[in-house]
Amino acid sequence: MKKLFIAGWLCFAALRSSAQPETTVLSGEIGIQAGVSQYFGDLNPDMHFNTPKPAIGIFFRKQFGNYIAARAQVFYTELGYSDTYNSQNEFEHRRNLSFNTNIWELTLLGDFNFFKFIPGEAGHRYTPYISLGFGVFSYDPYAYYEGQKVYLRPLGTEGQGSAAFPDRKPYGTMAFCIPLGIGFKYNINPHLNWGFEISYRFTTTDYIDDVSTTYAGITNFPTLPNGSPSIAAILQDRSNETGPTAIGTEGKQRGYSNQNDGYLTATLSLSFNLTSYKCPSPYTDNLRSR
Repeated sequence: MKKLFIAGWLCFAALRSSAQPETTVLSGEIGIQAGVSQYFGDLNPDMHFNTPKPAIGIFFRKQFGNYIAARAQVFYTELGYSDTYNSQNEFEHRRNLSFNTNIWELTLLGDFNFFKFIPGEAGHRYTPYISLGFGVFSYDPYAYYEGQKVYLRPLGTEGQGSAAFPDRKPYGTMAFCIPLGIGFKYNINPHLNWGFEISYRFTTTDYIDDVSTTYAGITNFPTLPNGSPSIAAILQDRSNETGPTAIGTEGKQRGYSNQNDGYLTATLSLSFNLTSYKCPSPYTDNLRSR
């Protein structure tokens, strides 16, 4: 009996000594972000940062090692601008166009850390990073006329969908974007991080603001039964509100069609670490024992 007990104890000790201890590793993050956005396009060609709108999002980041991660993100923001802000430019001031739109965005990004990022480990608790991705977003610009919200896309304010301009097709409510950003994140404790990120969205549309090319001209829009202009005719050229005569003759420049619209976001984030357990390899154990 004594021999059997000794043999069992020796087997238990051997198994315990050969077992590899588990370590905690970062497998991903779930987070929220909030900040502001700024539109750039035909109504803001000089890239003024003067109409910030609220922005908010949620994301999941999957970590692949200490330097590379993939991020899925859902984002909401508002964009808007008005020619009334461009008082120093005579043409833009007389043009007198404006818009607002809600943006819903779904993107997939790659994050690339400059430094090794290991939560809870001194010397590796922070890193700047760059991000690049691809996404899709929805938009539907509208303006206000006599206190009423009017959606602009169905009106075809530049002659989209009319027989007079067969080459101008109606634009949709969805487009693609390429987000390019730079950020910084810091590990507060083993479970929590905060970060800051600035990201610019290059898009595939020039109609976030409903402005792109030339005026269609009031004569190419239908009139109401009483002979007065339709709402489409009125909103395609609002320069009569800023001067004695309208400037929107057919073929005259209305927008800048050589460059698509874009928008920038600046956000703060708070993320929670997701961890998993991993057994170190024998090679790692040997390094630790030296």
